Amino acid sequence: MSPITRVVARYEPTLPADDDHRYRTGAWQPTFTEWSVTDCEVVGELPDDLDGVYLRNTENPLHPSIGRYHPFDGDGMVHAVEFGNGTANYRNRFVRTAGFEAELAAGGPLWAGLAEPPSRSIRADGWGARTRMKDASSTDVVVHRGIALTSFYQCGDLYGLDPVTLEQLGPQRWDGFPAEGVSAHPKVDEHTGELLFFNYSTTAPYLHYGVLDPDGTLGHYTPVELPGPRLPHDMAFTEHYAVLNDCPMFWDPDLLARGVHAVRFHPDLPTRIGILPRRGGGDEIRWFEAAPTYVLHWINAYEDGDEIVLDGYFQTNPAPSSPPDASIEDRMFRFLDAAELGTRPYRWRLDLRTGTVTEGFLDDRTVEFGMINPRHLGRRHRHVYAMTNEPGWFLFNGIVATDVETGATQEYRFAPGEFASESPMAPRSGSTAEDDGYVVTFTTDVANDRSECLVFDVRSIADGPLARVRLPERISSGTHTYWMAR
Repeated sequence: MSPITRVVARYEPTLPADDDHRYRTGAWQPTFTEWSVTDCEVVGELPDDLDGVYLRNTENPLHPSIGRYHPFDGDGMVHAVEFGNGTANYRNRFVRTAGFEAELAAGGPLWAGLAEPPSRSIRADGWGARTRMKDASSTDVVVHRGIALTSFYQCGDLYGLDPVTLEQLGPQRWDGFPAEGVSAHPKVDEHTGELLFFNYSTTAPYLHYGVLDPDGTLGHYTPVELPGPRLPHDMAFTEHYAVLNDCPMFWDPDLLARGVHAVRFHPDLPTRIGILPRRGGGDEIRWFEAAPTYVLHWINAYEDGDEIVLDGYFQTNPAPSSPPDASIEDRMFRFLDAAELGTRPYRWRLDLRTGTVTEGFLDDRTVEFGMINPRHLGRRHRHVYAMTNEPGWFLFNGIVATDVETGATQEYRFAPGEFASESPMAPRSGSTAEDDGYVVTFTTDVANDRSECLVFDVRSIADGPLARVRLPERISSGTHTYWMAR
């Protein structure tokens, strides 16, 4: 069948016509059209047993920035491909947050972003651990209780969309919704139906952790005291525990007291990993000390006898230096370059009996944004699907599949000028083996001015994609993704 393509909406950006910002052009050129495409054109053949929806959130600015622009400031846009019966449908929609609506009405930016002090914002209200930020809800996306939830890395609302149609459902609040909001990277336990989440702020106790029950009610919420304001970006969980963190990369306390949000690495402090019973109070947390680093993303955690096994990405150089003549933007964007940060897969084993930590690298490759079979989150895993990084950029140029038990790897590199998204594993319908299924990813092909959704067999990623789903236009690069099986 031929694709049935419909333009749902087109937005008029207020970005400069001669925009040359490195994260608003090229692979990061924003998308301003919302599409619905039925029976997308497919090159190759889609598997009949690939049944579900692949969702990706995207930083996609509609307006220029107040001062310097950081790619994490962009408005949220969700892209989705629905698979079933060997066919694919595509949709994309802006996340119509309160901030998006306000700036749309004003015809320009109202809030300063990550690279500027909050005092530069025109509006005095806003969300975020820094306060007075626009909650762009552009970082992450998960599906809980059949609702796609987008979230923001500096904390804010959870915005709901229908995961198939992308119908806007608005902020998803519950009785007891925290005043601090919810951070990006809440976790869905497919075995229990619970949503585990955290938030952080610049005021004591600085961290909270909670559990949303399968029926959408708040089942647990507790403060977790930290020594001061921190910048946790992710969490993990096991069958019985939540895994939180206190990494020694955080705002300089002296500057923060003067309203300056300058991040500094503190190599004299350990990385602290907190193990808390999933329904435990904050005073029940046990802290384990490990080598100093910053962990942006964890891979997974599970229980192994008396030990918690925790996998994530250890930054060997959390504070990359810059040449003396480097611009402020050059210095800032070095923190987006995995090669500069030296992110490598790492394993911590936390002994609950003795309180000791055994730690070390799993591989010497520079990779990040690892995904596993979602049925194994919180349980023992063996297979990880991670992204290689384009040197000097926040762009993904390849996929590496790793067997963490044997160390065996397979890799697929994209063509020059073609960049991928975080690539979740989609279990084959009816499968039971951990590595039985597919890996899916969106691509932004600057060289050929197009975008596709690629489908790989997880056992033969190096052989290239089984199918390429053609999208109606080239889309912006983006960050986090989710696979919703049906």
